[in-house]
Amino acid sequence: MPVAHDRSVTEPITRDTNPLRTLRDQLRGELLLEGHPAYDPARTTVSLRNDRRPLAIVRARCPEDVAAAVRFASEHDLLLAVRSGGHSIALQSIVDDALVIDLSAMKAVDIDPTAQTARVEPGATSGDLAWPAHEHGLALSTGDTHSVGMGGLTTGGGIGYLVRKHGLTIDNLLSARVVTAAGEIVTASPTEHPDLFWAIRGGGGNMGVVVEFTYRLAPVGHILGGLLVLPASREVVRGYLDHSIAAPDELTTLADLTKAPPAPFIPEEWVGRPVLMVLTAWSGSAEDGERALAPMRALAEPVADLMSWMPYPSIYDFTAHLAEPHGASIRMMFADDLSDQAIDAMLAATEAGTAPANLVHLRGLGGAFGRVPNDATAFAHRDRRYFVAIIAVWEDAADDPRPHEQWTTTLWDQVRAQGRGVYVNFLEDEGPDRVREAYPPRTYERLATVKRRYDPGNLFRLNQNVPPAA
Repeated sequence: MPVAHDRSVTEPITRDTNPLRTLRDQLRGELLLEGHPAYDPARTTVSLRNDRRPLAIVRARCPEDVAAAVRFASEHDLLLAVRSGGHSIALQSIVDDALVIDLSAMKAVDIDPTAQTARVEPGATSGDLAWPAHEHGLALSTGDTHSVGMGGLTTGGGIGYLVRKHGLTIDNLLSARVVTAAGEIVTASPTEHPDLFWAIRGGGGNMGVVVEFTYRLAPVGHILGGLLVLPASREVVRGYLDHSIAAPDELTTLADLTKAPPAPFIPEEWVGRPVLMVLTAWSGSAEDGERALAPMRALAEPVADLMSWMPYPSIYDFTAHLAEPHGASIRMMFADDLSDQAIDAMLAATEAGTAPANLVHLRGLGGAFGRVPNDATAFAHRDRRYFVAIIAVWEDAADDPRPHEQWTTTLWDQVRAQGRGVYVNFLEDEGPDRVREAYPPRTYERLATVKRRYDPGNLFRLNQNVPPAA
């Protein structure tokens, strides 16, 4: 029978009760309560907006620790949160009064160069995987920042630097070990629990806690990568959008429409002026890459050109700052086109932005990403052409977030009508209607049906939640 999650019917668990001490005795890892020297560091995430105090934090060391914590939360009707890398945009990995399963100590990475596969624990980050794989000339398309945890990234989909050539992270997932709401450890693959395997590839944390992933790796050693900074105009943005989806699959790009930062590579006269900063990753030959990038370089005289032949993991040098504590206000959508009016609104908002970083994040999709059928995984927006996110970022915890939030929502209201769906990993806590935008109706209904089988009591609800079907 499913556990009813009504806290009023159970005796409250406090930080000093015997049941918590009983849980501690079952763990190979640690149980961190308030007052423990590791408690405050463990509840801290990359977000300056997080200052939450969980009931307790289970710093798991093995799948059995995770299973024990899941069973304990179910038996005592506790809120249950799961943390991998701590990059949850919705701030759902650390929650007041919840039992938090912290996977950050489970970060083993085992590369099989002959089979070209990797077994990876969920607390490992994109950077933890990238360099060991690179030693064998292999890679996986993962997070935008080296510190993004593989657990949350993968279950949401995984749109990374190789997505047009090698697909989403989930498109390279061969199998996974999952702790279900019953506290059982099962294997999900095309032949074992195939419905669960379908659901964890895009359904977020709704179905359980993944404690190990097995990925197929791609033969990628060096890339033509780096940063191209162009003056911002409607023509440059339109040219980028067109080329980002027309280019060969080997070229994946991420672009930020923003004000030029006071960086060493930015000429002084350009600091504070609107630019399009294009981060590139070409995974073919250097000669072909130069040809593929030529149309983008020709859009305007570059403000800066930092593209070079580099080891694939070095791409993370360009986004290392995103691993530092910061606040952010985000709205995101997929789109098939952006009108001139939308681009003009983005340019005007960029000019008017007052946050340390106001940016419109644009990516061209297609390629291998778009050749997977929409119903093959719970991530079902394969036919979308563009990724669009409006982001205000600040770096001082004392900043009033309201002006930054207003900037985001004002621009969002101007362009959102052109959106078609949303990436679940880029959702703030925006309510059930926005969660439904992450999944077409049939996908949502199928997720709810799988949820009913594996988590009928909705124990795993601190996420972009899909409640179990009635």
